[in-house]
Amino acid sequence: MTAAGGAAPADGVRFTHNAVIRATHWLNAIAIICMIGSGWRIYNAAPFFRFRFPPLLTLGDWLGGALAIHFAAMWLLAANFAIYLSWSLATGHLRRAFLPVSAAALRADIAEALTFRLAHSPGRYNTIQKLLYLLAILGILGAIVSGAVLWKPVQFQELAMVMGGYEGVRRVHFAAMSGIVLFVAIHVTMVAVVPSTLLPMLTGQAARTPR
Repeated sequence: MTAAGGAAPADGVRFTHNAVIRATHWLNAIAIICMIGSGWRIYNAAPFFRFRFPPLLTLGDWLGGALAIHFAAMWLLAANFAIYLSWSLATGHLRRAFLPVSAAALRADIAEALTFRLAHSPGRYNTIQKLLYLLAILGILGAIVSGAVLWKPVQFQELAMVMGGYEGVRRVHFAAMSGIVLFVAIHVTMVAVVPSTLLPMLTGQAARTPR
């Protein structure tokens, strides 16, 4: 079994990502793109920092349209995240793929990355990737929870109070979104640097590397 939950097939190829991982990955990408673009449009309507996002990077054209897109994408993100997390916990994928993350291994991988010698194999995650994926999972969870509080502040008033009231929840939601955007930027950059990792996420297979 690989770290991504696949078994090695015969002759020249190996499984890297099974159907559940691939499907939830791409559905997650769609949901996050829609949520980021519409979320930036919503933020622009009532910014709490001294900047606004360029309209060309937003979705929805107007506040009502952005809210509709954001709400629809929220359900897709939450359902997809629940499926992925439930499957990962039930099958042990989360533990096999992303744990353990030790400080020593992280320091070693950072040193390898800084000298451009960090190995990367589709379906197997180095310590830097493990940490980034775990943080991304926490970021998505934080975005979902804070988004639910923003949507139903009366029903979740205890959570709203813990987060500093309605405006505090907005900032928590913004921070979770910012973390997700940073992860996406790093993720896309890594794919651009190592483009051979893209095809396995589409097909579930990669060329077997010689031992």
